[in-house]
Amino acid sequence: MKDPRRALPSVDRVLGEPALADGVKRLGRKFVKDQVRTALAQLRAGVGAPPTSSRAPSDASAASLAAAVADALPPAPTSLREVINATGIIVHTNLGRAPLSEAAQAALIRAAGATDVELDLDTGRRAPRGEAAIAALATAAGAGAHVVNNGAAAIVLACHVLAPAANIVLSRGEMVEIGDGFRIPELIAATGVEIREVGTTNRTHLRDYLEAIDAQTGFVLKVHPSNFLVEGFAGGVGIDVLAQEVGVPIVVDIGSGLLGPHPLLPNEPDARTALRQGASLVIASGDKLLGGPQAGLLLGDPELIHRLRRHPLARALRVDKLTLAALEATLLGPPPPVSAALARTRDDLRERAHRIASQAAPALRVVDTEAAVGGGGAPGVALPSAALALPATYAPVLRAHRPAVMGRVFGGELLLDLIAVDPRDDAALADAVNAVLNEGA
Repeated sequence: MKDPRRALPSVDRVLGEPALADGVKRLGRKFVKDQVRTALAQLRAGVGAPPTSSRAPSDASAASLAAAVADALPPAPTSLREVINATGIIVHTNLGRAPLSEAAQAALIRAAGATDVELDLDTGRRAPRGEAAIAALATAAGAGAHVVNNGAAAIVLACHVLAPAANIVLSRGEMVEIGDGFRIPELIAATGVEIREVGTTNRTHLRDYLEAIDAQTGFVLKVHPSNFLVEGFAGGVGIDVLAQEVGVPIVVDIGSGLLGPHPLLPNEPDARTALRQGASLVIASGDKLLGGPQAGLLLGDPELIHRLRRHPLARALRVDKLTLAALEATLLGPPPPVSAALARTRDDLRERAHRIASQAAPALRVVDTEAAVGGGGAPGVALPSAALALPATYAPVLRAHRPAVMGRVFGGELLLDLIAVDPRDDAALADAVNAVLNEGA
């Protein structure tokens, strides 16, 4: 019996089929050609059955295979896939942290071409890079502002400017490790700056700081603990007390990126309050509670910010035009998705969950849940939410769906929490649930 794999068409023959014309135009010939090669290699290796038809064998194989490849092509030539965040974690690091607002997405598209990011169109001369975005951030924070590529970069720049060949003072209770094994003390040590540890894990007093500070101390660093709480017999020294007593600059890493107080997160530090209490420099993230792109925000006295901006290392840490555009739109545009998620009520989420269940499977249970901010923000704060409950076995099937749906498994069930799901994605979520339930049936 003749092996049908011997009749498989060539790569170029498949690539020439009309079914792939749109994919070639949208994704590029090389990308689609690689997909065709992969599909043919799998068939030759015995993975799947070669396509058959009543047409001439080679023509049928080419047309059928082209149609199969076309169906599997992604919307863009990237390995990144769209995911509906039904985890109940608003700022999910593994899902890219803060989703950008429509205004920020539009700004990215506009900035993708040639722009005046570093040009004064009135004079035709060079202008400060991202001047409008920096001005928007400075206005929102009520302080001088500079932007680097992430929070770690902001700490590195502060060390080089404020403590070159010197030391900084840091409480042992704030020597934190965050995601992926990243540790603040190791980052600082990599800059060549000496860390003088003071206090203990649970308590640090003013005298601990005063005894450690000398003529070589560049600054005192305050780091907001991320992803954990220390309760009970614990205590530290406030920014206001340190600013009055220690006689050196106070650098405060607030982490999650709130520029001002938030009523739902009363214990989460914010930039304006820290500056008002006497911080010389505040470091925050752009892609967490601010709801913008990944960026390290440096906020403080304009003279200090000027020194940071003019340091040679600032060039290596600067952000690109896309980040500046998205940041400006986040600051000046409508509330971003993170803010919208925080404002959702359990009653509204329950109503949406019942509506989705009615579209997918009326027998689905709607349950009350507790969601979280995520991204190191507001540890221990439970946000009232609601979710659809499915058997846990559906978790991998929904992750394989397009768009992928990421929930969380709890108590033997898969919970699809709606707090971080944009209401415009409800129909897509219902379609995904309906599809996997039908497949399971």
